[in-house]
Amino acid sequence: MKPAFWQRLDLWARNISPVGLTVVLILFSVVPTHIPGYASIVPQLALMGIFHWTVFRPDLFPIWAVFLIGILQDSLSGAPMGLNTMVYLTIFGVVLGQRRFFLGKTFFVEWLGFSIICAGAAIQAWLLLSAYHVHFIAPGPVFFQYMMSMGVYPILAWVMGRWQSSVLR
Repeated sequence: MKPAFWQRLDLWARNISPVGLTVVLILFSVVPTHIPGYASIVPQLALMGIFHWTVFRPDLFPIWAVFLIGILQDSLSGAPMGLNTMVYLTIFGVVLGQRRFFLGKTFFVEWLGFSIICAGAAIQAWLLLSAYHVHFIAPGPVFFQYMMSMGVYPILAWVMGRWQSSVLR
């Protein structure tokens, strides 16, 4: 018996939700605030989504979605086109290669892994941005963005974990 239209629509919505949640995280990260200098240290919310979904549900988070997420992040944030795309695709490949290591481990190991991955992403973005501007930019904002990302990750990982256990079961 063929599933009803609403069942297929429900399944499709559940399967696309990791990509959709990461897009929502991008929108949250580019919302204008009136805090001076906040734009340069806003946490890497999309990177957190890419890390989490690549570890726990790579079947629902394909590489073309990571590419489009990077393009969207670059378009909305005003970063040079391709900067976040290159960083996100690199992170996707590294995390996908180390996925078995993260599965079944404690949250502390996951957070430690994210901290290493996030540091690599920050360094890569800093080097690419410095190459784009043809001089080394100040590393201070990159460091604070890294620290903000480390502080926000446990909250966001909990939310995505709850989403995964309730919606994507």
